[in-house]
Amino acid sequence: MTDERLTLRQAAARLGISESAIRKRVERRTLRSEKGSDGRRYVYLDTGADNVVDTGADMSTTRERDALISEMVEELRDEVHYLREQLHQELERRSAEAERYQQIVAALSTANASLSERLRELEPPQETTDSPETAEEASQGGVPHSATAGAQEGVQRPWWRRVFGG
Repeated sequence: MTDERLTLRQAAARLGISESAIRKRVERRTLRSEKGSDGRRYVYLDTGADNVVDTGADMSTTRERDALISEMVEELRDEVHYLREQLHQELERRSAEAERYQQIVAALSTANASLSERLRELEPPQETTDSPETAEEASQGGVPHSATAGAQEGVQRPWWRRVFGG
């Protein structure tokens, strides 16, 4: 096994990582390095493994790593499948809930229209009085005598008009 002396930039290119990653490895002492006489930092990479054909031990390590990766990929696929199923169920639940809300709103709208129509049926026709109200009665907020007389003659105002005025 031989070590090759490379600059930070060359080592980063060789390993396929950034120069800052090389600097971190130097700081953590996972890569051997030295400062050259020119003031530049040089790192040493083991190049012996590149020139040697994989041995049986390296092949088994590669197979183990590939098996682990395949297992993790399969677990991730299962997780994605599970999450998609959960999402599908939630969308179905919310869709059914939205449909129920629409039915409730439609029923309430129908009931409201029916009650409005019924209220219109309960209101008596507007009475016209022969004698106009005097200015004194209007300023006092009183009821004209003819309306009071009409109420006493059998034409009765609805209860809500008697309570709330109108």
